[in-house]
Amino acid sequence: MATEKATQIGSQIDLTAITLSPEKVKEIKHIGNSEPIIFIGMGTCGLAAGAQDTYNTLITEIQKYKMNVKIIPVGCVGACFAEPILDIKMPGKARLVYEKITKNKVADIISRTLQKGEIIDEWVLAQYTSIEDENYANVVDINDFHYFKNQKKFVLSRCGLVNPESYEEYLAYDDGYKALANVLENLTPKQVIEEIKISGLRGRGGGGFPTGKKWEFGYNAKSEDGIKYIIMNADEGDPGAFMDRAVLESDPYSAIEGMTLMGYAIGAQKGFIYCRAEYPLAIRNLSKAMHTAREKGLLGTNILGSDFSFDIEIKKGAGAFVCGEETALIESIEGKRGSPRIKPPYPAVSGLWDRPTVVNNVETIAQLAKIINIGGKTFASWGTEGSKGTKVFALTGKIQYAGLVEVPMGVTIKDIVKIGGGIPNNKKFKAAQIGGPSGGCIPKSLINTPIDYEKLKETGAIMGSGGLVIMDESTCMVDTARFFMNFIQEESCGKCIPCREGTRRMLETLEKLVIKPKNDKEVVDRMKSMMSLERLSHVIQDTSLCGLGMTAPNPVLSTLRYFRDEYEAHLYENTCPAKYCLGLLEFKINVEKCVGCGLCKLNCPNDAILGEKKQPHYIVEDKCVKCGLCQSNCKFDAVFLE
Repeated sequence: MATEKATQIGSQIDLTAITLSPEKVKEIKHIGNSEPIIFIGMGTCGLAAGAQDTYNTLITEIQKYKMNVKIIPVGCVGACFAEPILDIKMPGKARLVYEKITKNKVADIISRTLQKGEIIDEWVLAQYTSIEDENYANVVDINDFHYFKNQKKFVLSRCGLVNPESYEEYLAYDDGYKALANVLENLTPKQVIEEIKISGLRGRGGGGFPTGKKWEFGYNAKSEDGIKYIIMNADEGDPGAFMDRAVLESDPYSAIEGMTLMGYAIGAQKGFIYCRAEYPLAIRNLSKAMHTAREKGLLGTNILGSDFSFDIEIKKGAGAFVCGEETALIESIEGKRGSPRIKPPYPAVSGLWDRPTVVNNVETIAQLAKIINIGGKTFASWGTEGSKGTKVFALTGKIQYAGLVEVPMGVTIKDIVKIGGGIPNNKKFKAAQIGGPSGGCIPKSLINTPIDYEKLKETGAIMGSGGLVIMDESTCMVDTARFFMNFIQEESCGKCIPCREGTRRMLETLEKLVIKPKNDKEVVDRMKSMMSLERLSHVIQDTSLCGLGMTAPNPVLSTLRYFRDEYEAHLYENTCPAKYCLGLLEFKINVEKCVGCGLCKLNCPNDAILGEKKQPHYIVEDKCVKCGLCQSNCKFDAVFLE
């Protein structure tokens, strides 16, 4: 257990395990390399795009040509749209970033770039600013590409640069383990907490509670046997969110060092990483890093020879969305069904096995060592008055460049959309869903809203863990609300009636709106349900047991607030302005464009299309199952939705 006195260097602290010579640092950073070096992104997104095949082909071809080339697997740099990504550092030249390098391009990479030194312009994504530069945020943009240039890499500073399995690379980049040594040598637990409070860091898991304040509660809490716990919440359950996964896969040591600092600060002897089992690569890399940390004396008994002992255990979750809520997560670790507890008492007072327990998410913990290194005041100089530092977002949806972006707090949603390359296919921005399933939709009129905890709340949204889904003019906001409400209803733990039954009623109302009523009774039923939808939302907000239930109506409330006209079109006119809800639309054939080729009729699975050859065809509405095959097979754009 951490004592109130800082451990004195010289008598107890052993820095041997975390010390690298300047020559070794240069070697690790490949400064002055005499041989070509290839870095290949081997995170989940890279592997999904074929990086393993690219890697295997590189190994085979380089061995065949007997070339002296070093190949280093790295993590995810965040540019998921460009995977598999290959960086090449030729001797005496700046590092070059190639995109979409599948195995069939390897031969050209070897013959043209490695052997002839040629840059293959059509595959270049970006290039570093100088020979010694090792920062993706400083790359020179190619063809006005601003994806990396307009970001501020802090949490993600090592991701995509280092081999996640290399302990020495962690030490060489961004002063790995320097923070832990400094804390054990010079700072008391109270001083560590105070530094985090000065930084203004707020929890990145959703609610934005001040991190230092939460730690202070845990530090002051007492247990009869003196045991306290910390938990890293890696149960990333929001659809489309993958920030935590990327950090754990690409930079596992940052999470381990952060947890160790956190354990020292509150006086915990044990930490748990609660990670969903769907993240096998993250779990593998974490496990290897933890094993190495124990070998180096950075986990376990008397860390670095000090009187502080701390260890970590991984607990795999089954993927329940509700286990992202900290008390449900604690129940799951204890071997019980994951459902929220009644609060108070809060976990910082009585949590895991009734001991004081502090829970933070991956993004919060992964930046702790860096904050200690640069100082809380420097970190607090970034961002806004109430929201300090940077925030990582998983940018998905109708966006040109989907992936991870990290920006300073205070930039606008418009700025992030610009980083993502804007909306594809010349369509217009319509809304951004921020905060995950229980977040809210921000319309075009508020696209200049700053990324700030309080400002987002004013719009009816929340920061959440960092999911950001961009929607264009073809998106139906009623169907969007239905999609998220369906997810929330399925993932409800069922413990409290407002969430269990209320979200079901809300979903039923939304499902009625996207289907044309068959008779007057259904028309009246839709009207009554719609009249109670908003009131029901507020009841659920006010009476649900946990934060997930309290925020569950947000997708509906925010779309009602900004897109009420679309709800009214669905309700009163039985039409979908975005032409997306097939239950309100009909497939029709334009007789002026139809040449009677018969392709639509041939591909119709329900014989709903009639017409003679070389004569205009027509669709029998009652038989049409709205599969869309007629439209996708028509070569003359004669089939349309109305």
